[in-house]
Amino acid sequence: MRAIGQASGDEREAALAIVVMGVSGTGKTTLATALARSLGCPMLEGDTYHSAANIAKMRDGHPLTDDDRWPWLDRLGAALGDAARERGRAVAACSALRRAYRERLGAASGLRPAFVLLALDHDTIARRMATRSGHYMPVALLDSQLATLEPPTADERALTLDSTRPPDELVAAVHAWLGLG
Repeated sequence: MRAIGQASGDEREAALAIVVMGVSGTGKTTLATALARSLGCPMLEGDTYHSAANIAKMRDGHPLTDDDRWPWLDRLGAALGDAARERGRAVAACSALRRAYRERLGAASGLRPAFVLLALDHDTIARRMATRSGHYMPVALLDSQLATLEPPTADERALTLDSTRPPDELVAAVHAWLGLG
């Protein structure tokens, strides 16, 4: 576990938005679902905020451009902010690969989200992607996602976790990091 930019007391008291991030196949949805359940709050699946054109583009093996991503990030960020303000807390699963994307989510949400990066090696991710069903993201786009990934830096509110750990351990690590007893 590597914490970057520890959460302050003021941030813990305000509406809390958590984004579970990373490349496809790292377990974002699994952790975000478990985390939301543990917090009794909504979980927003970032994939559902993509336009039909974005999904078709990825399904056809073409990486998204920033111009494809901005409206998606704006929709997801706004929904995350609304849910967090309404319920006090909300969790989203979203790749958020680049710093600019994380900043866009924060601006659209009106909050300073806490980001949880799930880290995993290339071969394990590729195996996971190859064996899951019902997802539009092909394994062929994994290298593009890994090349795009900009891990959070010290000035971002972020925690990096090893995605091979069981979900309950990951949830406990996030709770501890954010001081959510």
